[in-house]
Amino acid sequence: MGWEKGKKEDEWSILSLSLAAFLSAAFGANAVAIKMSLTGIGPFTAAGLRFLIASLTIFIWARATGRSIRVQRDHVFTLFLLWLLFVCQMSLMYYGIHMSNASRATLITNLQPFFVLFLARLLIHDERISLRKIVGLFLSFGGVCFLFLEREGAAEQFRTGDLLIVFTTFLWALSSAYTKRVIHIFSPYIVVLYPMLFSVPFFFLEGFLWDARMIGDLNAKVVAALLYQALVAASFGFIAWNTLLQRHGAVVLNSFNFIMPIAGVFLGWWLLEEPMSVNIWLALGLVTAGIVVIQTRNQ
Repeated sequence: MGWEKGKKEDEWSILSLSLAAFLSAAFGANAVAIKMSLTGIGPFTAAGLRFLIASLTIFIWARATGRSIRVQRDHVFTLFLLWLLFVCQMSLMYYGIHMSNASRATLITNLQPFFVLFLARLLIHDERISLRKIVGLFLSFGGVCFLFLEREGAAEQFRTGDLLIVFTTFLWALSSAYTKRVIHIFSPYIVVLYPMLFSVPFFFLEGFLWDARMIGDLNAKVVAALLYQALVAASFGFIAWNTLLQRHGAVVLNSFNFIMPIAGVFLGWWLLEEPMSVNIWLALGLVTAGIVVIQTRNQ
């Protein structure tokens, strides 16, 4: 059954809008948490530990609340595609942040709704894209362009990391659009649990093969950053995000991702002492303008 025959989307409420804004800020902070955890754990190992903790947490929660985790046979291939996108996306994201920094990563992920704009037209036929949304998305896309003009502290390694994050962002957009197409046949926690759970062995294998050190210097900051990724961003965050995705449109929901760069840049500057150059300020200004344009409706 296609999405066109699925459940009709709900109108946005104040609670839904607030939750979407909070989740976007939490996901923006997640890039800073990843960078902090990588000071003591290899990037692929960190991904494996994060999603091991997160998947176990979701499994325990589902069993304790009496929720079924059974999957119908004809849904296995759909979950396989979501798992494949998830493994590729997260592997590239962790390695990209390892080579770049949290501020640049969260600014580049601003391309995600730009990609969703076009993918939604291909995969979700009932998504309506107005001129106002297009203008807002292009404003934010222009903000990311300023990042690539940034020269301060941008070594060749950063450029490679940035390109990996661009590709990661495209995969995230593809996953989001595809999830929106199929989410009506699953409970949100099912869509989260199985791609996470079955990705864990692959992350650890990647860590064994390619991490310089799987586990290095563990301290309170590294452990706290890892738990934030697992419990706040992955467990609660992914389930809440997919719940909103199930009820509302992908393009509007993903427009809240413009909050992510704002949270990531300021937290990266505050907690990691990453630079705040003129180009980064310009990028943030255009991102904010994109939010205002997209979220303002003609009456």
